[in-house]
Amino acid sequence: MSATALPELREAEAPPAITAIYAALNEGIGIGQVNLIWRHAAALPGVLDWLWAQAAPALASGAAAAARDGIAAAITLPSPAASPKPQDHAAIAALVEIYNRGNLTNLALLSAILLRAQGMAPGAPLAPAPRGAMLPAPPPLPRLAGLTPAQQAQIRALTAAHGLSDAAVVPSLYLHLALWPAFLAALPALLAPLQAEQGLVRARDAAVEAARHAAPGLIAALGTPPAPPAALPAFLTRLEVFVQEVIPGMVPVGLFLRRALA
Repeated sequence: MSATALPELREAEAPPAITAIYAALNEGIGIGQVNLIWRHAAALPGVLDWLWAQAAPALASGAAAAARDGIAAAITLPSPAASPKPQDHAAIAALVEIYNRGNLTNLALLSAILLRAQGMAPGAPLAPAPRGAMLPAPPPLPRLAGLTPAQQAQIRALTAAHGLSDAAVVPSLYLHLALWPAFLAALPALLAPLQAEQGLVRARDAAVEAARHAAPGLIAALGTPPAPPAALPAFLTRLEVFVQEVIPGMVPVGLFLRRALA
């Protein structure tokens, strides 16, 4: 990632206490990687502990999985254009599924945590849903600075299409897809039906609304937070960008790529 990117603590760099939370988080969501917002929280003293104390019971109960499934069902997507399957199709499709589960679960869970911090009350608990089989760990995530100038420009262009208000954020899925340069280069054309006529914006807004709809029931399943760390106010400001813009914008991208790769 670039010099303007978010501070983060990747799995290979994490001390034992954070590694243990990462492992439990991965087990709770059912994926083999930690998403960017959690890695960013780990770089801020006390913030990861504050998040995890709330998230762990909701993951264990199946409430987070129920909210995840509800968000996915609420999004309407266009049909992708017919195109030949890329080389390494199975590996790319597997990576997309990891991001789909992670983004959907994190959108539900982190929206509920943020909304509770902003004063939303709990509602009737959500009926639990199964987590699903554990998905495998993906290949190592590249760093933006380690990519070719052409790939960096492609990723910045893909990110710019989301109109994010935080210029430090680079969606990890786009970075990960740089492992397949030809597929990364083909993404703008592949995603064109989704982006046409503000389709990505509408799908993003539908994901935000679905997460908000699920939030009261998910708040009922959250654990009790510890005392707020000093870094929490700044983190919550950034978290709002993630749950309003970044993650809900990547949810339809991932679900659309699932269809395109099917």
